[in-house]
Amino acid sequence: MEYRRLGRSGVQVSALSFGSWITFGKQVDNTIAKDCMALAYERGINFFDNAEIYAKGESEIVMGKILKELNWSRDTYLVSSKVFWGGDLPNQKGLSRKHIMEGCHASLKRMQVDYLDLFFCHRPDVHTPMEETVWSMHNLIQQGKILYWGTSEWTAQEIQEAIMVAKVNHLIPPMMEQPHYNMFHRKTFEVDYFKLYRDHGMGTTVWSPLASGLLTGKYNDGIPKNSRLALEGFDWLKDSTLSDARIEKVKQLTKIADGIGTSMTNMALAWCLKNPDVSTLILGASKVAQLEQNLSSLEVVELLDDQVMEAIEGVLDNKALYPEY
Repeated sequence: MEYRRLGRSGVQVSALSFGSWITFGKQVDNTIAKDCMALAYERGINFFDNAEIYAKGESEIVMGKILKELNWSRDTYLVSSKVFWGGDLPNQKGLSRKHIMEGCHASLKRMQVDYLDLFFCHRPDVHTPMEETVWSMHNLIQQGKILYWGTSEWTAQEIQEAIMVAKVNHLIPPMMEQPHYNMFHRKTFEVDYFKLYRDHGMGTTVWSPLASGLLTGKYNDGIPKNSRLALEGFDWLKDSTLSDARIEKVKQLTKIADGIGTSMTNMALAWCLKNPDVSTLILGASKVAQLEQNLSSLEVVELLDDQVMEAIEGVLDNKALYPEY
């Protein structure tokens, strides 16, 4: 396993990490969830991602029970949660001081841990002053309930505002962003966040590096029954992920992967890992064999030389560059 600094912080995260979105408490039974976490840890993964909204809290409960059963030394792994969607009533969601505090306490209880290593603001809250949110996260760090805080799917402008609020008030700023990044979803990560990496050393915990499975090639001939895009209630994800044009590109990319002796899945993950601004890629798996395959993607990075990367870009045709004048 390769380990990378989480931005300019002192903490190190495995280049590949493991998350529970969609799978824990919904798609897979608890035995498979435990087996996947055990394999991930055995293979060097030290970061496990979660959120209060995942399976309406059940995902955190499942992960907490597994952590208790496996009984790893607490200084050998990092665990995260995200706060924003805690319930349907007014004060059960958003980034108010009240919900951030109560959301953190609830996550700690469900996960059965004394503190969260990483705590993310799952989405921006336009109804709460930035000062209130930044102060709330700072206070949780001061209380020892979280160690680092960050954002997820915030705009570069919103993150910059949070950093400036922290700077002016001598508070602890956000240290990482959890962005959506893969071959088909690039501009925000590669262009909009450019100054955040350069000027503030922002770390990244990337989600959906396989575009919800599209970049594995498994949707080339339709939607398999047991896949996440076939799950009830996830039509929004299917509609935002699948298109004939994208599937055709995956078929062309698969030929490139075949040419260098690897799978489409591993090439897509290795492509993300080549980006130096990626701190860690969050993997999701519903089967142990699936996770085993994904873990081998680190070995593929060296196969993506300039010629291969050029061929990939020729198919994707979506590269965006930060403007230089």
